[in-house]
Amino acid sequence: MKIFYLFSLLTVFAFLSCNKDDNNVTTVRSTTIKNLAADPTTGFDPTTGAPVGDKKIFTFFRLSDSAIVDHADSATTKWDIGFRANKIIINSGISGPGQAGAFIYNGLFSDLKSVPADSVFKTDTNTALAIGSSWSTYNPATMIVSPTPGKVLVLRTADGKYAKMEILSYYKNAPVSPNAFQDEARYYTYRYSYQADGSKKFE
Repeated sequence: MKIFYLFSLLTVFAFLSCNKDDNNVTTVRSTTIKNLAADPTTGFDPTTGAPVGDKKIFTFFRLSDSAIVDHADSATTKWDIGFRANKIIINSGISGPGQAGAFIYNGLFSDLKSVPADSVFKTDTNTALAIGSSWSTYNPATMIVSPTPGKVLVLRTADGKYAKMEILSYYKNAPVSPNAFQDEARYYTYRYSYQADGSKKFE
C-alpha cells in the first residue's frame, strides 16, 4: 500500500510539472541578423557622386524563420519587410499583397513588452512608406547614416503576426564609428523579436 501511495504521489507530481513547463513555453523568438545586404554599391561616379553597381532591387526578408526571400517572390506574401539602401518597405499597400503594417515606437527596445493598445499600423502608399525615414539620421559632414536612438520598428507581418525590430548598424560588420570612405554601406545589422502565436506580446 505504501509503495502504491508513493507511486501515485510521484505520478501526480510529474503531471503537474509537465503542465507547468507547458504553460511556460514561449512563442517569442528573438534573433540578431548581421550584414543583410541591401543592394550595396560597387563604387561612386567620380563626376556626379551617384552610386554605381547597385541593382535597384530590394532584399526581402521573412521574420518567422529569418529567411531571405527570392526576388522572384516579390509579388507574394512570402516576405514581410524589404531593404534597399536606406529605404525600407513592408508587404502591404503599393509594396505587396500582404497584411503587413508598421509604425515607429519611440522608446527602448527592451521596454517594449507588447504592442501598445492605441497603436495605429500604417501601410505603404504612393505618398509615404509606413516606416519612413525617422529610423535613421544622416550626417552630411561625415556622410554617415546612423540608426536614430530610441526608434523601434513595430511590425505586423504579411500574415498578421507581430514583431519589434531595432536597427543597429547600416555598415558591414557594424563598426562602432563607421568611416564613409572605408566601411561598406547598405549592410543592415538588426535585432528583432517575433511573436508566433498571433498575440501582441513580446515576452
